Amino acid sequence: MSDATLHDATRDPDDFAVQISDSIESFIVAVTEVAKGDEPDSAVPFLLLEISQLLLTGGRLGAHEDIVPDERYEPDVGPEPDVDELRERFARLLDPVDVYSEVFDPYVPRSAPVACRISDDLADVITDLRHGLAHYRSGRISEALWWWQFSYLSNWGPTASAALRALQSLVAHVRLDQPLDELDGLDTDSDAADGDEERLAEEAGKVMAAEIAGPLGLRKV
Repeated sequence: MSDATLHDATRDPDDFAVQISDSIESFIVAVTEVAKGDEPDSAVPFLLLEISQLLLTGGRLGAHEDIVPDERYEPDVGPEPDVDELRERFARLLDPVDVYSEVFDPYVPRSAPVACRISDDLADVITDLRHGLAHYRSGRISEALWWWQFSYLSNWGPTASAALRALQSLVAHVRLDQPLDELDGLDTDSDAADGDEERLAEEAGKVMAAEIAGPLGLRKV
């Protein structure tokens, strides 16, 4: 099924599948544009907005009854598009606030924070969304919806939520004149899941919000 067919005027714009696919396509296009770095001053605000809108779509999928695909086994969609370049672009664009700490599952008692990267999160989310989009563009609508719903609950939903929380926290630090703790030495390769939260605090240094506000488009109002 071609892009022209997907957006044919005869397709009902109120159809659930059309709305979900349009939202996902819009997110992929917008975030890919941000990654080009043409407008670095607005990167964080745009990402905050786009991820928020995507999670509304995810909420609709999560609240929907279980979607059952037409076929018992998932058809092969071919090789996954490479997202390494996208990941690297975001890592450069978001430096030095790419790394943040997150609790993986809030319902696991005494969960320790783990190190994450917004750039990794965005690449991971887009990989999941593109996978479903490949089904959709091939005319396998129920398969696409099943995949988007399943991966929202199992992967891209939690990942996007964590990235959104990090971006919202970043905006709040800047707007409220609160210095950021730089996770100096903390990275996704470090062992941050050993329950030693004090170690994270020991590694933290101070970075004034003013140092990142301008480059990332977070000027105070």
